[in-house]
Amino acid sequence: MNRIAGAGWTVLVGIVRFPLTRLALLGGILFVMLIVSNNIMLRFATTPLLSIAAVAAWAGMGFAVYAGFVRVIERRRLSELALPGMGRELGIGLAIGAGLYTASVLVLILSGVYRIEGMNPVAFMLPAVAMAVSAGVFEELLFRGAVHRIVEEWLGSWIALVVSSLVFGFVHLLNPAGTVTGALFISIEAGLLLGAAYMLTGRLWMSMGFHASWNYTQSAIFSGVVSGGVTDPGLIRATIEGPDWLTGGSFGLESSLVAFVVCTATGLVLLVIAVRRGNVVPPAWRRSG
Repeated sequence: MNRIAGAGWTVLVGIVRFPLTRLALLGGILFVMLIVSNNIMLRFATTPLLSIAAVAAWAGMGFAVYAGFVRVIERRRLSELALPGMGRELGIGLAIGAGLYTASVLVLILSGVYRIEGMNPVAFMLPAVAMAVSAGVFEELLFRGAVHRIVEEWLGSWIALVVSSLVFGFVHLLNPAGTVTGALFISIEAGLLLGAAYMLTGRLWMSMGFHASWNYTQSAIFSGVVSGGVTDPGLIRATIEGPDWLTGGSFGLESSLVAFVVCTATGLVLLVIAVRRGNVVPPAWRRSG
C-alpha cells in the first residue's frame, strides 16, 4: 500500500513540475494578480498617493508569490531575482528605457509631428508611478519570469523568445484601444528588447527597469498613450499630429515605425551580446543528449 501511495505521489509531483503545468499554474496566478493590480489603480485613480502605496504593496505580494512558487514547487534557488547586481541592472534598464522613449520623441519633434504647447503642473507626473510599477513588476514576472523562463527551460531560448514575445504583444489587444498592428509591433520591438535583457543577465531586473521606465516616460513626461490603454496627461502639454506610421495612432508610439526601429535595434544589440556570452539555452532534449 505504501508503495502504491509513494508511486502515486511521485506521479503527482511529476505532473505538477512538468513545464506546461507550471506555466499554467504560475502564469495563471500572475495574470490574475495583474488584473487585480489594474483594478487597484482604477479604484484609487483620484488619489495617486494611495494608488502608488496600494500597487507597491500588491507588487510586494507578487514577488512573494513568485518566490514561494519557485521555492515550493520548483525547489530551486531564485536566481532570476537575485539581489547581487540588482541596483546596477535595474538602473541600466531605467536609464535606457527613458532614453529610448525620449529618442523616439525627439525624432517626432524634428519631423514636426510632436509640438510642445506648454507645461502642466509637476503633480501630473504622479499618477503614472503606480502604472509603471504595476507593469514593470507583474508583466515582467508573468511574461519573462514565467512564460519565457519555463518555455526556455523546456524548448530552448529561441522558441522561448518567440512565444513570450507573441503572448506579451497580443495580450495588449485587451487594452481599450488595442490593435493588431500595435500587438505585432510590441511583440517584435518590446518582446525582443525585454526578452534579450533577460537572456543577457539571467535576471528580471533590467527588463523590469526597461518596462517601467518606458511606460512612465511615455505617460508622465510626454503625455503619450500607453499601449492603447492609459491616456492621462503628463508634464508636457503637446499636440501630436501626423500619419499613424509616425505617431502610432490611438495605440500610442509603440505602434509607430520610429519606436519599432529604435527598440528593435537596441534589442538586437542586447541579443547579440547574449549570444556571444553563450547565454543561449538549448532545448531540454539536446541538453540531456
